[in-house]
Amino acid sequence: MDVFKDYAYYYNAFYADKNYRYEAGQVDHLLKEYGENIKKVINFGCGTGRHDIILDDLGYLCTGIDMSELMVKLARENAEREQKDISFSVADIRNYEPEEKYDAVISLFHVMSYQVGSHDILNAFKTARKALEKGGLFLFDIWYGPGVLSDKPALRVKEAGDDRNRIIRIARPIMYDKENRVDVCYEVLVVDRDGNNVKLINEMHSMRYFFVPELEMLLSQAGFRITKCLDCNTLGETDYESWTCYIIAEAM
Repeated sequence: MDVFKDYAYYYNAFYADKNYRYEAGQVDHLLKEYGENIKKVINFGCGTGRHDIILDDLGYLCTGIDMSELMVKLARENAEREQKDISFSVADIRNYEPEEKYDAVISLFHVMSYQVGSHDILNAFKTARKALEKGGLFLFDIWYGPGVLSDKPALRVKEAGDDRNRIIRIARPIMYDKENRVDVCYEVLVVDRDGNNVKLINEMHSMRYFFVPELEMLLSQAGFRITKCLDCNTLGETDYESWTCYIIAEAM
């Protein structure tokens, strides 16, 4: 199911303030710190391709896949605008069959937390393992369970816009303790600048928060071992204030 069916059209407006360059720099640092001679990278859940374009600037050979046709369309348009030769294609990371091997698999912006079922996340991990030789690196970020439960999700309102529209997003979370899951119900109100048209978009994004022991088990089943778990903001050790974290795993 493509949760970004309508939302993708307004994705760039909502995340105009997202620091893609800083995040790509973090990825570059971590790949160099924990990997060796990493050049070819595949991005699981590439979205609009912003990270891939910056990583290309940093010398990586990038490939991106995403299950959203609209996201891939935007990624191709962004790459063409930046005159980048990056391959983007539509694929589901749970059943994608890589046609070649890569030095690293990356997955950012909590794509792995969208894999709410244990079979979903395990299949995504197995796909990542197929894309790597032994010793290859798997780098992804997640909602980190201890931090999520220490600072529970709350109602949030965000306003953004572009040349045509004023966009207001209301996010209402519902937590399910027995499933380690948060359903984030989005109401997006799109008002054109002329005030003639108003559109309401409803989306529901299910997100899973993870704990390291379960990840160790699932990654082991897929052929990985965890090398490091780091706070996304500080790149230091995680604690109860870490809402998101990077997991770095090595293919065995």
